[in-house]
Amino acid sequence: MSQQQVHRNAEVEAGKDPIKYGDVFNVSGELASKPIAPRDAALMQATENEALGQTQKGGPASVMQSAAAVNTDAGIVGRQDISDVAREQGVSVSQTKVGVNRVITESVGGQVVGQFVEPDVPMNSPGMALEPDAITIGEALEASAVAGAGDKPVDHSDAAAIQAAEMRATGKNETEPGGLGARAQSAATHNTRTPSYFHKTTLSHVLADAKEKLPTDKHVTREDAEGVIAAELRNKPDMKTTPAGVAASVAAAAAINQNAKSG
Repeated sequence: MSQQQVHRNAEVEAGKDPIKYGDVFNVSGELASKPIAPRDAALMQATENEALGQTQKGGPASVMQSAAAVNTDAGIVGRQDISDVAREQGVSVSQTKVGVNRVITESVGGQVVGQFVEPDVPMNSPGMALEPDAITIGEALEASAVAGAGDKPVDHSDAAAIQAAEMRATGKNETEPGGLGARAQSAATHNTRTPSYFHKTTLSHVLADAKEKLPTDKHVTREDAEGVIAAELRNKPDMKTTPAGVAASVAAAAAINQNAKSG
């Protein structure tokens, strides 16, 4: 959950306004002013499950469930409440194939509340060993450094995704001192304090030597990709993964590895 959401939860618990769509999603108009209700969240969760086979970690349904729970506990909405926008205009989850990935777009009342990539491989893939030349997490991170997002200044969503990838590679639930995650977090903090675009630290600066900087590395799996995607989503105000960014590159590697294994 983002710092903005934590702050809004505290306000609700203090007796202030409910958490509205505009507090947690980049939406406008009537939808932005609507409190997030339990049946809105349940409807989005059911739609995600039907379209994706599961609830996306850190995705819109997860955020809506958290917000609805706070609103309900504060007595602002009832457990059976649903907003008129969700009831009358509905929610949707659509998929578009882009290369080896799927781009998932989620909407409420016709407004996009989240967009992210997923590896285009089956949810329950066979537990076969990956090929010896399968793409590793370090290689996937280096790919994002030379892809279209390489010149992108590092922000906190990038840092979170890199930290998640590093922890997946090392098998540790902590950021390595002086490692990729720490470098990324330092770069993101530096960039927030640096007004000039030309003096900001980019993804290519942080990830160009990612494979060498990881103390251990591993082949990318779908589970690795899901963890990195969730980390990036949780830290993006618009809940959209960066095209050709960290999550997209790890997802692409997972899809390539799985397809090679199944071939």
